Amino acid sequence: MSLPDFKSPEKPSSAAVPHSPIVQLNVGGHLFSTSLSTLRKHPDSKLAEMFTGQPKLRTDTQGRCFIDRNGSHFGALLEFLRSEQLPTENIKEVHREAVYYNIKPLIKRLEETPQLFGELVGRQQFLSRVPHYKENIEVLIRIARAEAIAARHSTIMICVLRTEEDLGFYDNAINSLEADKESVVTFGPWKAVPSVKDLLDCVKMDIESQGYRVSVQPHVMEKSFLSRSYDYFYKLIFTWW
Repeated sequence: MSLPDFKSPEKPSSAAVPHSPIVQLNVGGHLFSTSLSTLRKHPDSKLAEMFTGQPKLRTDTQGRCFIDRNGSHFGALLEFLRSEQLPTENIKEVHREAVYYNIKPLIKRLEETPQLFGELVGRQQFLSRVPHYKENIEVLIRIARAEAIAARHSTIMICVLRTEEDLGFYDNAINSLEADKESVVTFGPWKAVPSVKDLLDCVKMDIESQGYRVSVQPHVMEKSFLSRSYDYFYKLIFTWW
């Protein structure tokens, strides 16, 4: 009488899509339990693709499917997939995750919320009409960092030209400056309703979103009977400590 073959327990296969309808997930250290049908609810999403067809995910030491991404807001995605309930907080962060996993219905619903609608339809549409806006923000930060050596503040001059008419005075305005003309960063002109103050608010907001402390002040030029003074100039002041 032969003894039955003995087989050692098999380790969980790396990236095995579970046969069970219940899936245990480890998303960057955050643990979740859900169903395959929930994960596959929107077949064209990246999330559904992860759990369809050939295995695409590794497993952790406990056999849970592992997704190497911050899982802080993954629960909000699951809640939408289960019940179409939208989050009430961390809207931008959840939107970023929805974009990563390509969950289009959630992306659309989030972009219709007041928190994102104003940003995407209002502010970003305005900034897209300001020539070289993003590049100028990068230049401002680069100049400020270069001037931070042994200093508490970095001050950069910016020139804001609201209209084509303002642009016509650009050369004369720059020549009237006593500051280093080479380091002046110029914004505009643009064809949209927002004002110069709105543009300056955007500049401050986008620099501060990267962790910097910054303030904006008008640059007051000395008036002279022989020369015209221009109010196109502002000081952008970075505070380091």
